[in-house]
Amino acid sequence: MTKRIGLAAAIAALLIIIFLPAIPGLPPSGQMMLGILAFAVIVWMTEALDYSVSAIVIGALIICLLAISPAPGKEAAGVWMGTKGALPYALSGFSSSAVVLVAAACFIAAAMTATQLDKRIALQVLSFVPARAKHVAMGAILVGFLLSFIVPSATARIACLMPIMLGFLSAFGADRRSKFAALVVITAAQTGSVWNVGIKTAAAQNMVAIGFIEKELGANITWGEWFVAGAPFSAVLTVALYFIMTRMLKPEMDYIEGGREAIRQQLTALGPMTANQGKLLAIVLILLGFWATEGVLHSVDTTTSTIVAIAVMLLPRVGVMSWKESQKGFPWGTVLLFAVGITMGTALLKTEAAPWLAKLIVTHLGLATASAFAIFMLLSLFLIVIHLGFASATGLAATMIPIIISVLKAVETPGINPIGMTMLLQFVVSFGFILPVNSPQGMLAYGTDTFTIQDYVKTGLVLTIVATVLLAVFALTYWPWMGYMTLKPAG
Repeated sequence: MTKRIGLAAAIAALLIIIFLPAIPGLPPSGQMMLGILAFAVIVWMTEALDYSVSAIVIGALIICLLAISPAPGKEAAGVWMGTKGALPYALSGFSSSAVVLVAAACFIAAAMTATQLDKRIALQVLSFVPARAKHVAMGAILVGFLLSFIVPSATARIACLMPIMLGFLSAFGADRRSKFAALVVITAAQTGSVWNVGIKTAAAQNMVAIGFIEKELGANITWGEWFVAGAPFSAVLTVALYFIMTRMLKPEMDYIEGGREAIRQQLTALGPMTANQGKLLAIVLILLGFWATEGVLHSVDTTTSTIVAIAVMLLPRVGVMSWKESQKGFPWGTVLLFAVGITMGTALLKTEAAPWLAKLIVTHLGLATASAFAIFMLLSLFLIVIHLGFASATGLAATMIPIIISVLKAVETPGINPIGMTMLLQFVVSFGFILPVNSPQGMLAYGTDTFTIQDYVKTGLVLTIVATVLLAVFALTYWPWMGYMTLKPAG
């Protein structure tokens, strides 16, 4: 019923906006894109359509509605754009290097699953963790942190961790609805979200921002530059996460009888490291080395090095899996959503819909001459609140990053750094801490039936408050010092 209402509301919003009288200062094509934006936001917020289906529908709407819009510069003559003119708008996202990187990341995740290397790493780390409840939570954080470097998908990381954690809980007879179970599972899920901030390749939504920064601001942010900007924030928030979780979800027991033995048994069942696991580990570590040294030791960009790694993974004998194996459960829908998300954002910019919205935001929020700190915090709070309605950070990034770029271009604050600020605001897009439905990893955790919504909300709310305070602290100290908020004076 909710989905039907959501779809009806989305269609109604679309029709109302496109049939409104001409909006001053906005081309007809921009008005069409505003209608599509409203449709997309409502559909994504209510999950009225499957995300993959919504991507196809949004792509079709862009083609059809722009086709019956006046061509840019020919509005007075009444010349329609036509489908031939509208197609480049609708397909623009598919030519983005960021889409290729996301697809390649999905191959790496598929290889991890096919070889069970992710499971081996997780179990190996947990086998060294002392059998105390708080240390197990610390182990879950450590595993999540390590996997963030080599599994470029938070969903894949948590999908790997959940069965391990459940098997661990079952091995020593812990109640599935115990505080200890909630502590371990929620901590693992939130760690995934926290390190989506600090590691460029950890989440698809980061690639959305990178794609727009490259297209609209003409800049590239390397893996190392992103890490220097975001990792300190994620590290401090990780420490806060540990204390929040262990204080608010105090486990019923301290020492876990047979805990380490249970992990060792799972490792034994996994058997010795296979040749494919060894090869995949070597490939991923070399790839990580290329990512980390881009712009320092070489000029090979992240997308290129990742494509080469995928080619090696799929080669006969040398590689670790066949094409057929790589396609098992491959999330083509995610890649499609990602491409269409970039398409929509690009179309919003090209049709001047995003700049028009940006002027409204700048005027009504009084951002025109506000300080870089005030602009950053107001936009951050806006993103945190609006994320409550989104189940996809990718969808949120595709919707909001083009508007944010336009806002940053429209403000008159001297010396503001639109590239650095866009990156910092993308960090906030990953703040899906409060509700399980705000992120796929949250939903995967909730599907284990080990905690209540209240457990997740109360800890997630505190984590969000702490993260917001940290945003203010970093925005007053580290980030300005590094020149991410305002441009450093020449010389």
